[in-house]
Amino acid sequence: MSQQPVRFPLLRQPSRRAYNLAALNNKPISDAEITAALTSIFGYRSFRPLQQEIVQSVLSGLDVFVLMPTGGGKSLCYQLPALLFDGITVVVSPLIALMKDQVDSLQALGVSATYINSSLTSLEASRRQAALTRGEVKLLYVAPERLMHPGFLRLLSSLPVRFFAIDEAHCISEWGHDFRPEYRQIKQIRELFPKSIFGAFTATATRRVQSDIRAQLHLENGKSFTGSYNRPNLFYDVRLKQSPYAQLIEYLRSRPIASGIIYCQARAETEKVAGRLRADGFNAAPYHAGMENEERRLTQDAFIKDDIDIIVATIAFGMGIDKPDVRFVIHYDLPKSLEGFYQESGRAGRDGEPSDCILFYGYGDMAKHRYFIEEKASEDERQIALSQLQQMADWATIATCRRRALLAYFDEVLSEQPDPCCDACLSSTGEVDHTVAAQMFLSCARRTGEQFGITHLIDVLRGSRAESVLRHRHNRLSVYGIGRDRSKKEWQHLAHQLLRKGYMRQVGEYTTIEVTELGRRVLFNSERVLLSPPPRGLDLPPIADEHYRALLDRLRSVRKRLADAFQVPPYVIFHDTTLKQMSLALPTTREHLLRIEGVGQHKASAYGEAFLESIAGYIQETGSKTHAIAHRTSPQPLKREPGDTTRTTLDLFRQGHSVAEIAAIRELKESTIENHLTQVMEAGERLPLERLVSEEKRRAIEEAFNRLGTAVLKPVMDSLGEGYTFGELRFVRTAMAQARQTLDEV
Repeated sequence: MSQQPVRFPLLRQPSRRAYNLAALNNKPISDAEITAALTSIFGYRSFRPLQQEIVQSVLSGLDVFVLMPTGGGKSLCYQLPALLFDGITVVVSPLIALMKDQVDSLQALGVSATYINSSLTSLEASRRQAALTRGEVKLLYVAPERLMHPGFLRLLSSLPVRFFAIDEAHCISEWGHDFRPEYRQIKQIRELFPKSIFGAFTATATRRVQSDIRAQLHLENGKSFTGSYNRPNLFYDVRLKQSPYAQLIEYLRSRPIASGIIYCQARAETEKVAGRLRADGFNAAPYHAGMENEERRLTQDAFIKDDIDIIVATIAFGMGIDKPDVRFVIHYDLPKSLEGFYQESGRAGRDGEPSDCILFYGYGDMAKHRYFIEEKASEDERQIALSQLQQMADWATIATCRRRALLAYFDEVLSEQPDPCCDACLSSTGEVDHTVAAQMFLSCARRTGEQFGITHLIDVLRGSRAESVLRHRHNRLSVYGIGRDRSKKEWQHLAHQLLRKGYMRQVGEYTTIEVTELGRRVLFNSERVLLSPPPRGLDLPPIADEHYRALLDRLRSVRKRLADAFQVPPYVIFHDTTLKQMSLALPTTREHLLRIEGVGQHKASAYGEAFLESIAGYIQETGSKTHAIAHRTSPQPLKREPGDTTRTTLDLFRQGHSVAEIAAIRELKESTIENHLTQVMEAGERLPLERLVSEEKRRAIEEAFNRLGTAVLKPVMDSLGEGYTFGELRFVRTAMAQARQTLDEV
């Protein structure tokens, strides 16, 4: 089934035969037009940080240099201007897969976009070139090799090319981690198209690389935009490589089924690890440059379409892949540079959901890399590679915060980190008494006959109506449902630590849980169990309602069916974050559906009916009620159930203690206490805001939020100046969200 691009009245289509750029309509584009396009085409109610300023600069005819982290929304910064002004936008992209991803996504929005590359037959390439000359294309994606071909340059010179967007621009610099010589030739385009606008876009570039990009593309007179490298949703974890495959299996079995990437240094290793994973019951496949092109293409398509869960790959895989729901990236071997590690690990959690970045580090990894570095012909290249490798090894062996060190490499200072964000931070947080929870888990294992694995035991504790629980009549046990107040992720974290500390062990082919002598002492002698608290990065927002989970699974099935029918990845239809909002709001009309983040006019028309029909059936079956949802500046977070340490803070707060007093009593940072209380508010508790933020500060913070939006706190903090804390901003933001929710429910 193919899609026919829908032309929006707002979009200014390229004028046929209007090849003189000076003759194009240069009428200024208003902020109202920009916002209308953002909402009606892309389905977003507001811009992310820097996006609006970048779009306005391009529309004003200015060159731009944009450094924005993975998942920060770089592509919209050139796609939106391309749809608003006359002429064609040429996007230079390094990989065929990246082009196809973005073109699929644009066509799903009703945008006239295409690509021309070596994957096409000569007949198909000619057909697309003819569409360009007829003025039927707004965005054209090409590789640098195609761009610099003399015949292709003759074609472009006959077209009204208004804007050149150079994606993955770090490939231009020989100091970058992924230098590509063909990118170096792009600078010639400036001379051939002197009146066109140029933009360079990248997610990773040190100051030296940034300077090189600007110099190569002559962007000295343009505007530069640099976002934060910080990815708060990623948890960094370095593990000493002992028995790497056993360590890998331990991690994967402690997680629910999720998309993930495992990077290996050698092609043979990818084949070996993928084969072992398949033998152990995981839906995994290898990917490396030694495979046939068609085999690589089919493997990648299967991964982005959710037909394969895990890709085991060399670094040949992943550059520019837009799959948003990769929940983990594991480096089985040491990467060659910190820039490479940042880029590769950054493929996790593009949707903003908590995700893991794990590195297995062995001291022998350095020797392997040095061997290949010594093979380089150029002494300069060898020195650059050795320097980058040493920086990577230094990062892997530090004992302090890894996020702080990673940002420092890119000359950025970590301003605030209230929760543990890496294994080093976690090890310094101290241990908490988990005796009661441990007794619950171990008792559940005993009462089910020590014949079941972790997932089943958690289902019993959380009162699940899963088929296996009911079939074994475990819903009749005394332990059934006693752990509802903890999220699945909290139980998984606890189970992982109980295994690691020897309170229980996994046995047999099906890794069933058996209580050890140490665990029996906890059950029968009430010995204390001290464990580390669950890190924020590993704690996905829990879905407390079984019905909500059932609807979300149903909507994912609808999405998969549509994706297969339209031959696109599921995330092209809707992201998981959009489906979660549907599951919460239960929209029943097109108007209601359009209020959900990520639902634009075209997607509502093309796909909305199938989702509304599924939701209507769910409402009829369960008797659930739809919930009003206002236009918001950012998606509402799912409610998170407070853990033990958070409840302790709440009890002290209810006793009348201030944040500072609680921090002193508990010997914790004030920012940690503020974060505990914010979690309580997000879980539905209405705390007296006047005890947390003064009236004067509250008014100033609310006014700043109304001007700048609530999605990102740093711009708001910068506008307020000194005397405020991020905790105070979170208190006010959460209180504002609670107030909106109250209005919605009236």
